Amino acid sequence: MLVPDRLQVLWGDVAADRLSAEAFMEEQARLLGAYREQWERALLEGAETDLRTGLFREMAAYAKADLDEIERRCGGALADLRSEWQRDVDPGERSSIERFYESSTTMYELMDWHSLRDDNGPLAYVLGLEIARQHRVESCLDFGSGVGSGALLFSAAGIDTTLADISSTLLDFCRWRLERRALRARFLDLKQAELPEAGFDMILAMDVFEHLADPADTAERVWRALKPGGLLFARIHAEDDPDRPQHIVRDFEPTFERMRALGLVETWRDGWLWGHQLFEKRRG
Repeated sequence: MLVPDRLQVLWGDVAADRLSAEAFMEEQARLLGAYREQWERALLEGAETDLRTGLFREMAAYAKADLDEIERRCGGALADLRSEWQRDVDPGERSSIERFYESSTTMYELMDWHSLRDDNGPLAYVLGLEIARQHRVESCLDFGSGVGSGALLFSAAGIDTTLADISSTLLDFCRWRLERRALRARFLDLKQAELPEAGFDMILAMDVFEHLADPADTAERVWRALKPGGLLFARIHAEDDPDRPQHIVRDFEPTFERMRALGLVETWRDGWLWGHQLFEKRRG
């Protein structure tokens, strides 16, 4: 049983007075602690033990800056991205949106988030890996791969991993991160390359669709890239957030309608932790 399902069952026991709320919280902390341990093993280098410090040291090595400067950049990245969007982006122009993601500020914002300082949402990658193992996934595409943390997790687990992003800036950083760990992966710059047809057992799209100029068209491209019976693990959702104007999509019903028409069928949904969905590409 997947962790979100397990927690939902346990909360039912709390509601039925078969389990105390304190016992539930202890079990939730234990289960998510195990997820965090997997996340840290994949991301930390050498003898480093603190996730946030380790990620900042890695950024410092890449940017050739000291730790104080990296902490300053990461701490201000969310506000800086908002300002860059308001200054530079025409939301009605696709090329303007795509250029926005070449900003190195995105690296700092994502690395800060992946340090789990503010929330544990990035641990959904570990949930995705658990699903991949259950389904004996051999090949995976991280679509909208960001800073590559998910790819580090999957590649370290022995899964043939491909990273795809619209940002050359981010892909360069991802390539550097994987090479430092002697991990092999493929890289697709979506400004120059198309996704291969029927190329993957599983595709991750983690908090990607809300950024897209045409999410329904992207859903079809992802569908084509999946093998028959392949899995899409995604969170296709966005709330109104004034701090993140780059979340440009609010209505995902046209996207879900396209997916249903293509035969990309929802088979599971996280109703407890992060709200991700699992879809399967129908065979035939």
